[in-house]
Amino acid sequence: MTGDERPPAAAWRNLVTATAGFALTFWAWNLIAPLAGDFDDRLHMGASAQSLLVAVPVLVGSVGRVPVGALTDRYGARLMFPLISALTIVPVLLLIPAKASYAALLAVGFFLGLGGTTFAIGVPLVNSWFPPAHRGAALGVFGMGMGGVALSGFFTPRLYHRGETLPFLVMAIALAVYADLAAFLINDRPGRTVPGTP
Repeated sequence: MTGDERPPAAAWRNLVTATAGFALTFWAWNLIAPLAGDFDDRLHMGASAQSLLVAVPVLVGSVGRVPVGALTDRYGARLMFPLISALTIVPVLLLIPAKASYAALLAVGFFLGLGGTTFAIGVPLVNSWFPPAHRGAALGVFGMGMGGVALSGFFTPRLYHRGETLPFLVMAIALAVYADLAAFLINDRPGRTVPGTP
């Protein structure tokens, strides 16, 4: 792929699919923060404990991008995007019983950090499909998926006040649908370089 050629149709399909998945998984990654006040009303956590609860998935998601990025280099986004999306369903659903215990919320928050690792899957996928002349714009579009955090901040509390299990069930269903679609719509660029050493 040379710098002046136009991206193929598959590049745009992969970009749209990856951006949608990025937004969804980031929404899931941020499920605890908008509800921390509600959890505090029930559990009387205190400011420090509440801050720790919000920070745990953020830290795990940030650090987790390193191994997930390495796994993406090895196995490709076609496997990793649906897999991480599907695995994120587990901590999302575990938030339903976990919200009754601070320790349980911390433990689930740790695994919820998995949703924050999809940045390391989407960037190399988008990078590989777009030539240099279009790469910056494509990565900018993909970066809009970070808006999933804002969507979570807006919609999660509203769904929660309509039903305490509603935001978690809605997100689990959305992730399941996305994982199925991504398994068909995401393709690694043909001829991509697979690392031969760890």
